[in-house]
Amino acid sequence: MKAEYDFAKAKRGAVIEPTGKTRITIYIDDDILAAFRKKAEKKGLGYQTLINAALRKELAPDSAPLTAEMLRKVLREEFRAA
Repeated sequence: MKAEYDFAKAKRGAVIEPTGKTRITIYIDDDILAAFRKKAEKKGLGYQTLINAALRKELAPDSAPLTAEMLRKVLREEFRAA
């Protein structure tokens, strides 16, 4: 071991950059955060994992709300097929 080390050119931070995730700061209502933490504890998961899953579900194409126009279109197609 050296008696002295030169850290003049040293950089702070992680050795390996994380990929696939980005650190951000957001404000979430206290009651929402508490609910996610409680649910996460019951499931044995992290609350951030559950929030991420909820956001993914919201962004999924199947999660779009069913509108009257969409329902009419489906019914027309079904009646034509019958």
